[in-house]
Amino acid sequence: MAVHQEKTAELFELNNGTMQAKITNYGCTITSLSIPDKDGKLADVVLGFDSLEPYLKGAAPFFGCIVGRVANRIKDGKFTLNGIEYSLPINKAPNSLHGGFKGFDKVVWDVVEHKQGENPSITFKYQSCDGEEGYPGDVSATATYTLTSSTTMRLDMEAVPQNKPTPISLAQHTYWNLAGHNSGNILDHSIQIWAMHVTPVDQNTIPTGEIIPVKGTPWDFTTEKKIGSSIHEVPGLGYDHNYVLDSGDEKLGLKHAAKLKDLSSSRVLNLWTNAPGMQFYTGNYVNGVIGKGGAVYGKHSGVCLETQGFPNAINQPNFPSVVVEAGEKYQHSMMFEFSVE
Repeated sequence: MAVHQEKTAELFELNNGTMQAKITNYGCTITSLSIPDKDGKLADVVLGFDSLEPYLKGAAPFFGCIVGRVANRIKDGKFTLNGIEYSLPINKAPNSLHGGFKGFDKVVWDVVEHKQGENPSITFKYQSCDGEEGYPGDVSATATYTLTSSTTMRLDMEAVPQNKPTPISLAQHTYWNLAGHNSGNILDHSIQIWAMHVTPVDQNTIPTGEIIPVKGTPWDFTTEKKIGSSIHEVPGLGYDHNYVLDSGDEKLGLKHAAKLKDLSSSRVLNLWTNAPGMQFYTGNYVNGVIGKGGAVYGKHSGVCLETQGFPNAINQPNFPSVVVEAGEKYQHSMMFEFSVE
């Protein structure tokens, strides 16, 4: 008789001598990422906790994890696919958010490979069952983090529905603060986003279905500007919007999504992806979370650059489809390229 063994959450390290990442198989979560500044001084640039316990207890507002089966919001937690209506958990009323109450971020993934050396990598795998959090069909998902150069980390995610078509849209939900995770808010970071359009939202943060130009609006980051410069003009608590990635140059088959820069340390993050959209989120709901080293993370302590399918795309026929047919492969890659300038 086979003994069922409960998988345990563990912490793993990728280190190439210049940058160091700590990643857990609980939600494929990046718990720390240390990169050099202009003087070669390392700082941990992601929000998170020192131990796994707060993650397991649900204290993290999606710090550093992979979210799925569908990232972002699905209106009223409902969608119809091939004539069948599906109901999802309403975990962020009135919508379903980031895969439900126990999405891909709150499960323990298997570690299928962990390589050291010059380009260290780790590959996680998760088998999602038919009906899990209301979604149809069995899905096999993998995620591989690789340090591809001295200061570049790449994430490759794949998912294959085994027996039914299903929506799939994974996202990586790290909160970045390039000055260091414990250095206050990110309003003085500057950012450029390679998007001429944004998908505006209703009062429940659900896209209306429109795709509007950013020109002349506070959402315009087509040229580099400080995150805080127009944030007061944005309704609500700050930026929490999906950008249509439509104007970046390409590298290794990935298009330029964003360039984030902290003037104090000169650290720069260039983000490249093959996803159609990117949620630009300024940590509006972070409120006094006690993080690493006792740091208190308040509102705007980190910025999320979540490359993704468009939010609620399953209910918006004019958005790029997030439905993956049985046997087909969903592939989503991104490259986090750090430098100083």
